[in-house]
Amino acid sequence: MEQLRFLLKRKLVVGLMVLFIVFIGLFTTTKLDQELMPPITFDGAMVQVDAGEMTTLDIENTITKPIEQAIQSIDGIKSITSSSSIGSSAFTIQIEEGRGEEVTKNIESTLNGIKTQLPDLRTLTVIPFSTTGSYEFFMDISNGNMNDMTSFAKNTLKPRLESLAEVSKVDLVGLEEKEMVIELRYDKIQEFGIDVNQVISAIQQADQDIAIGVLSDEVNEPTIRWNTSIRSKPDLENIAIATLNGPQKISDFAVVKEKVSDHSTGVWKNGDQDFIFVQISRVPDVTQVAMAKAIRSEIQAIKDEGLVTQFELEEVVAQADYVSDAIEGVSKNVLIGGVLALVFLLLFLRNIRATIIVGLSIPISILLTFTVMWYFDYSFNMLSLIGLGLGIGMMVDASIVILESIFRKKEQGIANIEAVIQGTKEVATAVIASMLTTIVVFVPIGLLGGEAGKFMVILSVVVIITLVSSVVVSFSVIPALCDNFLRISAKKEKHKPEKISFIYGSFVQWMGLKKRNRYSVISLFIIMFVSSLFLVSKIPMTIMPDVFNRYAEVMIQLEPGVTPSERNEIATAISKQLKDVPDVTNTIIMDDISAMYAIINMSKAEEATLDQIEVNELIYSSLRELEDEYPIVNVLSPMGMGGGGVVALELKGAELPELQTLSTEVMEQLAEVEGLTGITASSERFLTEKQVILKGNSIEEDNLIPTQLKQILELWFTALPLGNLITPENEMQRMVLTVDQSITTESQLLGVEWTTPTGTTEQLSKYIDFKTVEIPAEITRVDGERYITVSAEIQGRDLGSVNRDIQNILNDFKAPEGYTISISGDLEAQQEAMMEMIIIVGIALFLVYFVMAVQFNSLTHPLIVMSIIPMTITGVIIGLFVTQFELSIMSGMGIVMLIGIVLNNAILLIDRINQLRKSDVDVNTAVSEAGRTRMRPILMTTLTTVGGMLPLALATGVASSYQAPLAVVVISGLLFATLITLILIPAVYLMFGDFSNAMSKMKNKIRKGKGMDQVNSSVDV
Repeated sequence: MEQLRFLLKRKLVVGLMVLFIVFIGLFTTTKLDQELMPPITFDGAMVQVDAGEMTTLDIENTITKPIEQAIQSIDGIKSITSSSSIGSSAFTIQIEEGRGEEVTKNIESTLNGIKTQLPDLRTLTVIPFSTTGSYEFFMDISNGNMNDMTSFAKNTLKPRLESLAEVSKVDLVGLEEKEMVIELRYDKIQEFGIDVNQVISAIQQADQDIAIGVLSDEVNEPTIRWNTSIRSKPDLENIAIATLNGPQKISDFAVVKEKVSDHSTGVWKNGDQDFIFVQISRVPDVTQVAMAKAIRSEIQAIKDEGLVTQFELEEVVAQADYVSDAIEGVSKNVLIGGVLALVFLLLFLRNIRATIIVGLSIPISILLTFTVMWYFDYSFNMLSLIGLGLGIGMMVDASIVILESIFRKKEQGIANIEAVIQGTKEVATAVIASMLTTIVVFVPIGLLGGEAGKFMVILSVVVIITLVSSVVVSFSVIPALCDNFLRISAKKEKHKPEKISFIYGSFVQWMGLKKRNRYSVISLFIIMFVSSLFLVSKIPMTIMPDVFNRYAEVMIQLEPGVTPSERNEIATAISKQLKDVPDVTNTIIMDDISAMYAIINMSKAEEATLDQIEVNELIYSSLRELEDEYPIVNVLSPMGMGGGGVVALELKGAELPELQTLSTEVMEQLAEVEGLTGITASSERFLTEKQVILKGNSIEEDNLIPTQLKQILELWFTALPLGNLITPENEMQRMVLTVDQSITTESQLLGVEWTTPTGTTEQLSKYIDFKTVEIPAEITRVDGERYITVSAEIQGRDLGSVNRDIQNILNDFKAPEGYTISISGDLEAQQEAMMEMIIIVGIALFLVYFVMAVQFNSLTHPLIVMSIIPMTITGVIIGLFVTQFELSIMSGMGIVMLIGIVLNNAILLIDRINQLRKSDVDVNTAVSEAGRTRMRPILMTTLTTVGGMLPLALATGVASSYQAPLAVVVISGLLFATLITLILIPAVYLMFGDFSNAMSKMKNKIRKGKGMDQVNSSVDV
């Protein structure tokens, strides 16, 4: 305590330190970034491949397998799951822990190196799993002429926004892109004997802009350039082609026309495609809030200049608004919690000066916390502010315990400086031990794997920073202020025992009178604990709670081979369904090959008629009604923690037919589970395919090659790409070749007549035939092995209760030898997370025991303190059962945190009992006296912690689903634990004393017995 005596004599040091903390804290507060979620890169990535119209089997063999082999050669890959379907391939890659960013870059560079080896590849995209989205500000341009809106978007909006220092990229979706179509008149090309290759070759040869040579002897050595590049419709029409009837212009046998490309629009707003969707991303060192402010300022400038006319430019979603709402909500809750903590303190001490002292410690501790957060490059986000909110209650615990001890010493009439030193010294060991036990509880959090672990580490670090900051303040600022500023009235100095304290002391004395009294109390608590376990099955469970921000994203999986017209019908139907859902204001649908993504905005919270969880359920149920009428496979959330559907079962085995039979049986049993919807199997969708069989003899006789026949077939079903032309306005247009007739049946195709290179007219049936085969619409593989997935979504129930029902089904399911069925998806993620949480709690308990064993220098006293932990779970169970909040990683985090918090009070009590026992006070008196003197600080720290967390538990808004379950766990557990600490801990301490006495008596009897034996032996001698 010499350091403390020095600080009390040199209060100027404390004052300057406080000024420095205030100054640097206010400075760092302005430097901390503001984000909805911290920028975390997870250990995984996704690869999406678009390969045109290739069949499923071709995709698997020529795209999926080569990419799998390339990825498997990369160091750090744990597993690869792939899905092959018509025209697309998708990969989900799990990476070794801690290597996500490094390995993702290696994947990207490796796949870029093999792009040229993949046939018909259109796009290949590598997407890392991260909390940072590619785009964070969305707008739309609508209610106008598409030409005008396209021109504005490309020539004004995009360049002006990208010129902002805060903006990285502006992406425009739904632009009206035109293409030049050469539509062959089939009767004319038959008449002129024109081959498709002739047309393609003539156009490509005509479209040239090249340097031929240099006139070296001329002045300035001019270059000779050949320029017949195609720049307009007349240029195309006037290209001549040699035919059997002499040269013919393209206009003689084809119609050249400009039309809107089918590939130009893949986005709908409320069912209408006549709008442009604008997506904006930020540069790395700029916050979402700063980017949004800059964009809004520039948009207002554009509107003030009169550039937005005849159409509308509106915001759709701005992540910055959710950031501001979340930070504002959590900040308000933290402020209210701090005020409530001070109110409880004032009610207990009834001393304004004492309340002011503790009140000053809160902002100083918070500013010190901000400084350390800035040093570790943390930001203001939903997780760090929740951690701060949880820490605000515990932040004053150390200050309250030290202040109450000093307050009591002054009540006893001890002089100021001695009261401060004695009061601080009396509780110093308990305060430090309490801080250490709380901190070591969070150490194992780093072992929690997956996405949830990344979040929990950040939350834990913020809580630890808050606690350490508060303890530093409590041992410096609190004693310095208590020396002269804290005064006790003469009335208080007489120090009459309070009625509640007297009644509690009498109860503890009653437990000490007879063994049966204390054993009855212990038995009562055990009965309460066992009874509460029966409520566990009634508590809803999930992995991570949803963020309710009046906004939703939904993924609508489509069957392979859906045509553009069918996609338009589906988008219109989706918009129509969502229009009838209450609180849904507008919907934007984006097409992404195998799926559509719906971005759904809802009415603001103050205007809402339903809770968001109810709106979400109505959205999913209404969209699933479309599955019977449209080629929709499933409707699910794109943000599942475990990948795939919320419920996913993997079936593996040697034979595909047997796997299909098993999947059918599993689906039938899952259909009986309440709350499961959208049950599908990856094997149940098959497509009919007509494979071309070449007639080799006929082809050889007429001197043909197979590629000629392939081009004839492609002409009838696809638009053959011819390259691009540059318009006079310097815009690039796609050129395609089509035919003016359509074929819809096999007989029509085989009956097509065409002129061979020899000039004869033959039907295609002479050279080809067809074979009908059934192919899977989708092929799924894990680490190169095929498997079938049965997936489903949950509606109206929680993940935990559904998990129990499915586990019962799997326990009774008898799979044939060589076939296995296992849980994957969110069910697997939940089970893994729960097992990891159990291990973490076990490690935390050992570390807590270790710290207390060192502090008490005893192996039994830590067991007495830790006896409250199982009983604390009773309060947690009751709290979650009454509120019906979900047991998730966040509430599990609250349980881990609770272990550290509830032990603080028990340590405070046991430490005082041991101090009295060392003063030769008998055990019953020591327990009773310690209970009376420690009851007030225990109740004060409990109620201030509860007061600090109460606003979090009652919160609404963006962050409420994260903070409320955690706060409820801490509040309910802590209130019950306080009762346990004051009643059960004395009973258990006395019980251990009984055991110790019994052991001593037994040893004495043994010693007496040995002594009598020695006496008898002496007599005999």
